[in-house]
Amino acid sequence: MSDKPARIVPAADQTLRILTMMSRARGPLAASVIAAALNIPRSTVYQLLDTLQVNGFVVHVPESRTWGLGTAAFELAGGYARQEPIARLGRPLLASLTDRIGESTHVAVMSGRDVVYIVEERAARRPALVTDVGVRLPAHLTATGRAMLAALPAEQVRALYPDASAFADRTGRGPRSLSQLRVLLRETRAAGVASEDGEVTAGMRSVAVAVRDHTGWPVAAVATTWSDFGTIDTARITVAVTEAAATLATRLR
Repeated sequence: MSDKPARIVPAADQTLRILTMMSRARGPLAASVIAAALNIPRSTVYQLLDTLQVNGFVVHVPESRTWGLGTAAFELAGGYARQEPIARLGRPLLASLTDRIGESTHVAVMSGRDVVYIVEERAARRPALVTDVGVRLPAHLTATGRAMLAALPAEQVRALYPDASAFADRTGRGPRSLSQLRVLLRETRAAGVASEDGEVTAGMRSVAVAVRDHTGWPVAAVATTWSDFGTIDTARITVAVTEAAATLATRLR
């Protein structure tokens, strides 16, 4: 290996520092705040933000004159989240959760406006599900997607769902507009758990809880799905899923 010191490309270094700062913020930031905090000329910050916006890594919020992370940054974060750590740590947790509640469980991560299932544990004598590992489903229709969307800043949700065409449909149920989604996510935050009832597959229900990293960003969600025929103790299942999500978050940190 070479002993030569690494060469720093100023523009690349400044871009990465901006993205790092934005990823750690609780919401969109003004360019002037970024410039002052990172000691980068404001004109340079605007140029870099414009380039990042063209490539989808940031989004401009004109009402507040601020900048937030865009869908490309979200894809990048989701790509990292789909790697081995979450799957490796989540697999034994799901096995234990399924044994405890007797229902099928899964872990999903965000990928743009979709969720991607990375771990699944099927319960014995339970209906087949569409949530095989690697399957993508619209986030706004799934409990796992709603759990993660509810943990995002409002500006991020708006960037993901800019118009009505972003709202895919499967069973004729679920939000059809950003205003409807916002109401649903507000209810999810108040409840502390996300749910869906027949919006992915008719006759099936799910609950999910987000798994947050040390900054509060939702890197995954833990969920369980069951048939809505018969009697089930939803409160007991919700507690178990919440505990599993908290344990996975702790282990990831």
